[in-house]
Amino acid sequence: MGNKYIGYVGTYTKKASQGVYRFELNTEKKELENVQLAAELDNPTYVTVSDDNQQLYAVSKEGDKGGVTSFSIKENGDVTKLNSQATAGSPPCHVSINSDKSLVVAANYHTKLVEAYKTNDDGSINEPASAEHDGTGPHERQEKPHLHYAGFTPNEKYVVVVDLGTDTVTSYQHENGKLEKVSVLETEAGSGPRHLVFHPNGEYAYVMTELSNEVITLRYAGQGKFEALQYLPAIPDDFTENSQGSAIHISSDGNFVYAGNRGHNSIAVYKVEDDFTLSFIAWTDTEGNWPRDFVLDPTEQFIIASNQESDTLVLFERDKENGTLTLVQKDVQVPEPVCVKFLNY
Repeated sequence: MGNKYIGYVGTYTKKASQGVYRFELNTEKKELENVQLAAELDNPTYVTVSDDNQQLYAVSKEGDKGGVTSFSIKENGDVTKLNSQATAGSPPCHVSINSDKSLVVAANYHTKLVEAYKTNDDGSINEPASAEHDGTGPHERQEKPHLHYAGFTPNEKYVVVVDLGTDTVTSYQHENGKLEKVSVLETEAGSGPRHLVFHPNGEYAYVMTELSNEVITLRYAGQGKFEALQYLPAIPDDFTENSQGSAIHISSDGNFVYAGNRGHNSIAVYKVEDDFTLSFIAWTDTEGNWPRDFVLDPTEQFIIASNQESDTLVLFERDKENGTLTLVQKDVQVPEPVCVKFLNY
């Protein structure tokens, strides 16, 4: 599309939102534009796009059930619903798809389940296999498991699940239609791990914690096994108001990690050192309230943050040499935005 890139926004639909929205990033004008409803859906808080841009998957609510809805994507970015699978209970909060599009995985904050959906040739999904977590943590919000992320190891042999409620990062194998637990890493008690991103080299990963507002550097030893190397604060030591860690992302060159803070309302920027631990660079104000997620655009010249409580997207230009962010556009209206994803270019 030249200088225009299509993105999608997953939202809550508790107030004005109607579902999944789409927008365009104009890199020449340095503007977000053409925001419009892409698909009516109940509570599609998290979305993901297949590597070949043929499918979009969204977590979704259907009455008193929750699950995942699959869509096909047209060349112009329009989406058409394929099907959905839903089971009793609240909808999941995170969804991922592997590179060959054979498996969609979802993490559920409320039902204690990780679910794996095998796909059909057209991208539609089948009934899921699931595994249930158990356990608690010392924090008042850790009264039971709260799964917040489900994704894949770099070789995609394992499903990785991050559980805020039990302070664990758990790896599974998906075999014979079942999820088999392989390994469990316990993070510091009460940290509340939320999201994970792998370094491009596949040998390290970074976890954002929601409750302790920290970034954890992990070494990935293979076979689903992790080792914690470093805990680094994501907010200032003197910030005493409520703040909860949100999303974490990494530049494709592996040089910079970004972490979102809801309450402090910032994105923390870190440099990846030679030993793959992190050093803090700066905080960038997200110009709104409760930045639940953000995304690097396909050129990685920009970062777009979503302020859930302000109903806004904010555009920052990114310095690829030092990782820092500069505000270029704010107050782009999108109702109840949670997650932002681009088509792959």
